[in-house]
Amino acid sequence: MEHQSAIRMLIRGLDIFFSIIAMILLSPICILLAVCILLGSKGGVFYTQERVGKDSRDFRLIKFRTMITGSSLQGLLTIGENDQRITRCGHFLRSYKIDEIPQLINIIKGEMSFVGPRPEVRKYVALYSKEHLKVLEVRPGLTGYASLEFFNESKLLGSSANPEETYINEIMPAKLVLNMKYINDQSLKRYFNIIFKTLLQVINRT
Repeated sequence: MEHQSAIRMLIRGLDIFFSIIAMILLSPICILLAVCILLGSKGGVFYTQERVGKDSRDFRLIKFRTMITGSSLQGLLTIGENDQRITRCGHFLRSYKIDEIPQLINIIKGEMSFVGPRPEVRKYVALYSKEHLKVLEVRPGLTGYASLEFFNESKLLGSSANPEETYINEIMPAKLVLNMKYINDQSLKRYFNIIFKTLLQVINRT
């Protein structure tokens, strides 16, 4: 238990360090992206959504806006790459997961980590079993085993006759199993391995 606590403290330190470095290096690119988002469609640069974090506490997850304003009122899931709500700039941002960059702020604030379960909205957390609620014992992450496995989740949902049902009955349970794999054996090796695989996956997308 003490070993795991020490690992989590070290990971927290790495999260802060890497986030600050990344924000400094990416700031010029983020300014250009902000201009593209503003010129591409009406609305602000960022999109925030209430998600469930560690210890079941709600927080505002931050992303670059990739959809037209008010899209969440039409559904919480993104259905395929041809979802009409996605802006032209948004397609590019989503393809390379660039829309997730603002979550570096969530990481610095202590609401997220680089590696961990992706945070869900309360609607889906309410469907968790008692065993699955264990994912709320750690900080949610920017990436993780589930994120790697379901990198093209929107495509899977886009090919489903009932995306909501597919997500709840197939994708979400599979994600929770993968999330538990990391939670039950957190280590620096896994932390760096997942980050490396995520970067490699994004690069291969090009």
